[in-house]
Amino acid sequence: QVPTTLESLVVTCALARLGAVQNPIVPVLRGHDVAFIVDQLGSEVLIVPEEWRGFDHGAMAREIAATRGLRVVIADHATDPSTAGGAMRLQAGDPAALPPAPDGDGERWVYYSSGTTADPKGIRHTDFSVMATANSVMRGMGMNPDDVFPMAIPMAHIGGVGMLTAALMSGMCIVLFDTWDPATTPERMAAHQPTILGSAVPFFLAYTDAQRRHGDEPLFPALRTGVAGGAPLPPEVNRAVRETLGIRGICNSWGLTEFPIITSPRPDDPVEVLDTTVGFPGEGIRVRAVGADEQEMPPGQEGELRLKGPQCFAGYVDPALDAGAFDADGWLRTGDLGTVDADGRVRVTGRLKDVIIRNAENVSALEVEDVMMRCPGVADVAVIGVPDLRTVERVCAVVVLAPGATLTLDDVVTHCRDEAMTPFKIPERLEVVDTIPRNSMGKILKNDLRDRFH
Repeated sequence: QVPTTLESLVVTCALARLGAVQNPIVPVLRGHDVAFIVDQLGSEVLIVPEEWRGFDHGAMAREIAATRGLRVVIADHATDPSTAGGAMRLQAGDPAALPPAPDGDGERWVYYSSGTTADPKGIRHTDFSVMATANSVMRGMGMNPDDVFPMAIPMAHIGGVGMLTAALMSGMCIVLFDTWDPATTPERMAAHQPTILGSAVPFFLAYTDAQRRHGDEPLFPALRTGVAGGAPLPPEVNRAVRETLGIRGICNSWGLTEFPIITSPRPDDPVEVLDTTVGFPGEGIRVRAVGADEQEMPPGQEGELRLKGPQCFAGYVDPALDAGAFDADGWLRTGDLGTVDADGRVRVTGRLKDVIIRNAENVSALEVEDVMMRCPGVADVAVIGVPDLRTVERVCAVVVLAPGATLTLDDVVTHCRDEAMTPFKIPERLEVVDTIPRNSMGKILKNDLRDRFH
């Protein structure tokens, strides 16, 4: 659980060369989630900074390790002024002691993603699927040795190691940013003359705001394109980027942790394609839309998008989840609704899964509901995502109060913090209703709530 620094890349590459199974954990996860992950995976070593962005990771790690026989490695930045840049102290190894290079088909990468289940899902990948991911984004974006990509996405996301691998394959320069501040980071990025910017709605809004502050002179004069992921970009964001930054638009890629970088537009695609589609499938990837009758839909008609291809994951850490992930013909069920046109371009139109996407992070509505049901005064609850221009969605708790109870958003935030909920999952909006709408089977009618509170 280390931030996006040069040293974390060294650790990642070293573990890959050793053939170790590594499980990058995003630094924003806290005690409950981290403990669940190390327990399920049977982790032997937990690597953390002592402190990062005001949070005591070292204390958290030691508390988790105390009852588990887990080894904690504190990967702290050196305070010795003779160490250039305050670099992390890393132990030197003897290259002669290296084991033979590992095979590429071993399951050596485990990523955890929140989804429709309350607990995070462990997703197993091989070196081959990681390489296929990198190949897909590299070819789709036309990455080359002249490119510069400032990377603020967490290295612990599969997109982080995908970009690292794409850079190693293409010769592209990546510049690492371990923190993101929309008021200052765009200007820091501009100093490196980037040719590609990423990677989600809040980032691109910050880039356009920075350009407006900068005046008429281009802040990013070498910029040729942008790449986005995490959720489809609203067309108005693409238009703002086009008008402000002077590029054709953003290549809005589509992917899952289970199947990263499925599709991507090309930087020279027509504006309409960049605004309304997620582009073509990558090399070797097949996408089809399937209807409720399990039959493939004709071109342009909506269905659940299903996948086959080389970057498909190897299975979940919990094998009980595998059966529901694939259909009878071996296609991965994405839970996303969309269309595939006659030329093969893909549009994502909605989601079957009960997941909220906030700042490119998946939030399980069920997990938040479970915590909210323990909140004093709450008799019933449904958690939904409501649209937000900067974060794509915000977490909204719709509650029915117990008789005589009162509840404020501050009460909700305090309760969730007391429950050690990861900060980005905490509701940002509270709505109080008389009843939660349900169908005859007791299923919450969340579309009704989304329509009401959008």
